[in-house]
Amino acid sequence: MIQIKFKNRDLIERYYMPVKGNQEVFEIVLVEMPTHLYTPAAIFYLFRIHLGEILPMLRIAKEALTFDDVLLVPAHSTVLPNTADLGTQLTAKIRLNIPMLSAAMDTVTEANLAIALAQEGGLGFIHKNMSIERQAEEVRRVKKHESGVVADPKTVTPSTTLRQVKELTEINGFAGYPVVTEENELVGIITGRDVRFVTDLEQPVTAVMTPKERLVTVKEGEAREVVLQKMHEKRVEKALVVDAQFHLLGMITVKDFQKAERKPNACKDEQGSLRVGAAVGAGAGNEERIDALVAAGVDVLLIDSSHGHSEGVLERIRATRAKYPDLQIIGGNVATGAGALALAKAGVSAVKVGIGPGSICTTRIVTGVGVPQITAVSDAVEALEGTGIPVIADGGIRFSGDIAKAIAAGASCVMVGGMLAGTEESPGEIELYQGRSYKSYRGMGSLGAMSKGSSDRYFQTDNAADKLVPEGIEGRVAYKGRLKEIIHQQMGGLRSCMGLTGCATIDDLRTKAEFVRISGAGIQESHVHDVTITKESPNYRMGS
Repeated sequence: MIQIKFKNRDLIERYYMPVKGNQEVFEIVLVEMPTHLYTPAAIFYLFRIHLGEILPMLRIAKEALTFDDVLLVPAHSTVLPNTADLGTQLTAKIRLNIPMLSAAMDTVTEANLAIALAQEGGLGFIHKNMSIERQAEEVRRVKKHESGVVADPKTVTPSTTLRQVKELTEINGFAGYPVVTEENELVGIITGRDVRFVTDLEQPVTAVMTPKERLVTVKEGEAREVVLQKMHEKRVEKALVVDAQFHLLGMITVKDFQKAERKPNACKDEQGSLRVGAAVGAGAGNEERIDALVAAGVDVLLIDSSHGHSEGVLERIRATRAKYPDLQIIGGNVATGAGALALAKAGVSAVKVGIGPGSICTTRIVTGVGVPQITAVSDAVEALEGTGIPVIADGGIRFSGDIAKAIAAGASCVMVGGMLAGTEESPGEIELYQGRSYKSYRGMGSLGAMSKGSSDRYFQTDNAADKLVPEGIEGRVAYKGRLKEIIHQQMGGLRSCMGLTGCATIDDLRTKAEFVRISGAGIQESHVHDVTITKESPNYRMGS
């Protein structure tokens, strides 16, 4: 044996300690090397090659896996699928009733889809390819769709004319307005039926309004049953919340009670309004957009970028956190543990993981950069262990089994785009092509989306089409019908997974389920094979 002298303890710990326990390998290493190359670093390097940890001349970190590379292992179970609890945390302060978010894409999420998804228990993110005013208005539409108690209802004064009330109705889309004094004392209410057949529109509202003596009023925090009973007795559809001095505190409508009964699983805030998120960029000029969204009542802000582990994104998060300490902020996208930790240190409430897995994303091909999604999620979750910051798996999900795998890898919920594109509630018109119905679907890195305003997500400032370098494509997907049917199938598949793996909750699935790695033959065996499909299944579609 040739004796190798190490100059300090650091070298011993770095190079000698890992190999001293394996004398056979150590001798092989020495034999393979010319005598003048017996350096500690060289010995350790060849030792790692011998074990297959690294390949010569390449800086390969490790092997990475995606959805089709793995399957979950069935386990003893006392869990029935219909008893599985699908609730999960989006952030420490926001709980979802199903682990699904809709992507902030201009062919996926605007107010209609965000409303439909929130009613099913998830949460939608309004895209930013629109003016600040319109994006804020989309947020307001979601928040006001099911208001529970409207904490700040639109009001009129006793001197407001009936003509002005009609104008307000056209602008706001509803016809009931409490009438209050300058001191916010409730004096009556004006509704659509009060003005329907009036010819003199210059009269003040006091001429036809229902006076306060005949109003249905309730105290703040009144039980739902009591409120409904009072509304039924007076045959009215609105009840006004007042304090002891008859100051207006809010308004309750029977329509909101009915909506709550139809959708008991809806994702709502403390006031009974549907929850909604919105996306903003990291570049200069987004301060005004953030301010407008916060003023509109957004529940969670997504600071969205194709590369969340960049200083511009981190600085935007730090600045937003400093200005709005209590705002729920999601940062992304990243694909490494280091990126997830950087976002956590900057002040995010949740981390979004995924670089290039989406069906319409070409980032991995155009740039050569990315990490397969199962490994990316697992690495982020491992890095964030103990911080209490959830991970969102964004992209690459085609089947309900992929949702289950993403959660088993550690994600608290998933974000989907292509799965919801083509639904009735997604933006855009239905197109007919060769006898079938389609809707458009494009990546936010496509030329069309980037020229409309998403180029800063990819750190490109010139919106001219001939100057942009796209990282996505534009296409179409088959029309899929109502969103609630998609959610039913996907959550049904997730429930079945939880039954098979013995996981009663999403947290159980995140921490207890085990994977096996499969071969190409394994994935071929898993899919439909050796048969011609004659009738499409609602939860199994290959291609578009």
